[in-house]
Amino acid sequence: MIHVEPAEISEFPTSHEPRSIPESCIMIVFGASGDLTRRKLIPALYQLAVNGQLPKCFRIVGFARSKKDHEQFRRQLHEAVSELTADKPLDAATWEKFAACIDYHQGDYAELDSYIALSERLQSLNETCDVGRNHLFYLAVPPDLYTTVIGNLVEAGLFHKPTGTPWSRVIIEKPFGRDLASARALNEFLANSLHESQIYRIDHYLGKETVQNILVFRFGNAIFEPLWNRNHIDHVQITAAESIGVERRGSFYDRTGVLRDFVQNHLLEIMALCAMEQPVSFQADPVRDEKVKVLRSLQPLIGEEVCNNVVTAQYRGYLDSDGVKADSRTPTYAALKVMIDNWRWQGVPFYLRAGKSLAERVTEVSIHFRSVPLCLFGQEEVCQRLAPNVLTIRIQPDEGIRLKFCCKTPGENVDVSSVLMDFGYARAFNRTLPDAYELLLVDAMRGDATLFARRDAVEHAWTFITPIIEEIEGDSSSPVVVYEPGTQGPVEADLMLGRDGHSWDHLG
Repeated sequence: MIHVEPAEISEFPTSHEPRSIPESCIMIVFGASGDLTRRKLIPALYQLAVNGQLPKCFRIVGFARSKKDHEQFRRQLHEAVSELTADKPLDAATWEKFAACIDYHQGDYAELDSYIALSERLQSLNETCDVGRNHLFYLAVPPDLYTTVIGNLVEAGLFHKPTGTPWSRVIIEKPFGRDLASARALNEFLANSLHESQIYRIDHYLGKETVQNILVFRFGNAIFEPLWNRNHIDHVQITAAESIGVERRGSFYDRTGVLRDFVQNHLLEIMALCAMEQPVSFQADPVRDEKVKVLRSLQPLIGEEVCNNVVTAQYRGYLDSDGVKADSRTPTYAALKVMIDNWRWQGVPFYLRAGKSLAERVTEVSIHFRSVPLCLFGQEEVCQRLAPNVLTIRIQPDEGIRLKFCCKTPGENVDVSSVLMDFGYARAFNRTLPDAYELLLVDAMRGDATLFARRDAVEHAWTFITPIIEEIEGDSSSPVVVYEPGTQGPVEADLMLGRDGHSWDHLG
């Protein structure tokens, strides 16, 4: 195990890209002993160090209840990152510098004295390396601790004024509330404690390269944007499928379910990016303004409309998972038909589905264009094989873009078949795409909130989802729909699309 005393810390090498280097700062991670810190945050920060994208002077302070010293904490993180990067061993020199910037602070989340001691520790770190008293707090803790941690941070004077320097920002993990009422209450608490510009509500899906590329693809290519409307698009499918079950997260998942865990945030965010109008600029608020307009335009699903346009189900075996109640009705699968009441999308259904234990792990958006109005090839059997064009943006895995179009099959006869034009990020750019957390952490250090959710967007998303949850959770008389693991999902979801003359894109 590599051990380096703080006095031996040298500054991080930096990238030469003009936008890449944020201001020096300290990142304080609450929940430092948790799975998110070990599996996502520290590996992302280490990779930023490898790439030369960390601030010139940077410190990490882990805050948690468990007793350990700095070296124990660093050793645990080294083991975690080594396991996750087994195919590519750690760079010893980079880890040596990176580990030296990591400290541990034991404290009680509910005790103000722990935060006063933290404040003294941060002042000491600022003396050893000039981080400009800039603080980035990360709440990797259960949601019921959000108000406790932020309230104590404010009480201890650890948040600076919202404008100018030094700066203080806080990243809050999802779930951001359980319904509209709880989300509003949390937002109200935050508004009374901090300025909105200091609050970064993170959704790691928005940090994925392919999600960000939706806007560049739409607004940077003149051949697609003129077709991106009700006149040319028949329907849109957005899929977030996982091949695994709840694994060790049974207790958390049984309190949450797929509608809260995936649909309210990930899928509605992706849908907003696909459906939004062109912003006046690609800065944070203009982009988020247009996303909010989409969320405000969602046609409500209430009462009987939920029965007709929403399907929820559990995979067989879910009730046997650790932490899951024997009589649980929590859905692990959801499919929704969503309509947007605005000029561009009137009459175009957006079909959203998310689920666990399905046939394939895949997240993608498929734009299904309208069929040609007239077949010119004479033979009926040929015309029947004229499949509509489909543009698919695959977010994970194998990130890329595919376009399905019709082509004549070689030979004397006029015959047609569908072919794919396939673009893959890894192949095209010959590089591994950065992890979503890498991009989001750097943006938070820069103060760029474009990829983070704003208060009004969170509340509008909950305004749409909450009546659906209430209808489903309030109906305890109907049997729970069950689907087999490793399949396409429940047949009821197929029937929902079948009523519109559509079918789901095949998984696998």
